Amino acid sequence: MSFTVTEVDHPIVKDALAHMRSIETSNANFRGHLNRLGIILLTEATKELPTRTVKVTTPLAETSQEILADAPIVVPILRAGLGFVTAVHHVLDDADLGFVGVTRNETTFEPELYTDKLPADIGGRPVIIVDPMLATGGSLNHVIDLIAPRQVTGTITIVCAIAAPEGIEAVRSHVNDRWGVHIVTGSIDSHLNEQAYIVPGLGDAGDRLFGTPRNSSAE
Repeated sequence: MSFTVTEVDHPIVKDALAHMRSIETSNANFRGHLNRLGIILLTEATKELPTRTVKVTTPLAETSQEILADAPIVVPILRAGLGFVTAVHHVLDDADLGFVGVTRNETTFEPELYTDKLPADIGGRPVIIVDPMLATGGSLNHVIDLIAPRQVTGTITIVCAIAAPEGIEAVRSHVNDRWGVHIVTGSIDSHLNEQAYIVPGLGDAGDRLFGTPRNSSAE
């Protein structure tokens, strides 16, 4: 099984990330720029999806055209992964969404599952996991372990705005040729700091998308 990483080089990606990284960007604008970024990343991530030929009648003639062979299953990792949903609906309007809720223990940095809304049987359909940040890789590996046994037959695609080298290597080591994985990201950043945050990063994506919860230690 192959493990590949694509860092998308595109002016819109660079522009969107520059705005998302800035502490001066409001929550509303952060959401907008993540949507712009998500459309570009998802376009890249889906360019190898299988297609099938159908007959289409235009106002002038009948013609053969290609459409997606199967609607993908897209899995946002809650809560920050919800920031990609609008982009998913733009690019993959027939996709089914399954949700996984994973939080990071801020003491151990280990993932903790709190909800699993995935189909019991993927049925060989393409799977795309979306989460703005790939930091330690712990949450992503946890989600891969949930998804892979459910009749996944092809490559699992991961879409993230930014990724840390440590997280990429953690996923590579974890899948260890058991499954095909393709990571599509807007930027491979420098490193993780002692708190396991990506540097230079963009802060806490969930907080910047939806605001800081009242019970957050950040308050």
